[in-house]
Amino acid sequence: MTKEAKDYHDPPPAPLIDAEELTKWSFYRALIAEFIATLLFLYITVLTVIGYKTQSATDQCGGVGILGIAWAFGGMIFILVYCTAGISGGHINPAVTFGLLLARKVSLVRAVMYMVAQCLGAICGVGLVKAFQSSYYKKHGGGANELSLGYTTGVGLGAEIIGTFVLVYTVFSATDPKRSARDSHIPVLAPLPIGFAVFMVHLATIPITGTGINPARSLGAAVIYNQDKAWDDQWIFWVGPFIGAAIAAFYHQFILRAGAAKALGSFRSNASHHV
Repeated sequence: MTKEAKDYHDPPPAPLIDAEELTKWSFYRALIAEFIATLLFLYITVLTVIGYKTQSATDQCGGVGILGIAWAFGGMIFILVYCTAGISGGHINPAVTFGLLLARKVSLVRAVMYMVAQCLGAICGVGLVKAFQSSYYKKHGGGANELSLGYTTGVGLGAEIIGTFVLVYTVFSATDPKRSARDSHIPVLAPLPIGFAVFMVHLATIPITGTGINPARSLGAAVIYNQDKAWDDQWIFWVGPFIGAAIAAFYHQFILRAGAAKALGSFRSNASHHV
């Protein structure tokens, strides 16, 4: 008698086109969750950036510093993924949605609608920041992502690719059904490493690009700030994250998980010979 070695079940691939989703309230509830989560994410993080720059302009030691800004981004992702994971999956980032689309975790319809909701939420979130900090908003850069002086376009693009790879790779690893089955008794396990990934990437790349790794975050800030430099560099914050997400999806699905499937098949084959 053989024993089932696999104590978890991979969900079937999501259909590429699933028009039936459009008839379900759960789908629209997920869109609302993504919109509100991205709005809150941009509101808290960009407000932190503007507040830091306002304080540090008069006091070199004032404000939360780069470390505090990184904590704001990472901490908000931890909170918001924890709050929305059971409703929408807690993407809050078009690059994450794109990576999950490539891995067939979400349908094309859901992916496109999520990205629209995320971008609209980001624009509204930064709009609130401008309303609350109207005296300092444009003076301190509007929280917009721009390539910093002294860095080439290639360096900025590379920073966004690698940073997004770290984030999306963490998302895949933290939400892997195998890991979820093993660590289901730890409810914050997935949001925590995802938040930490965002925190660590911000520490590394704030001096280079201000850290995008989220096209909605970059677009929302650019739309409200509306200055030439932010728009000129905008493509870096879409191309880089999408390439990074695609590499992470390929790496996890076709290298890490493919290897796991092969090892499992070998285990089952050996077990059957000993029965």
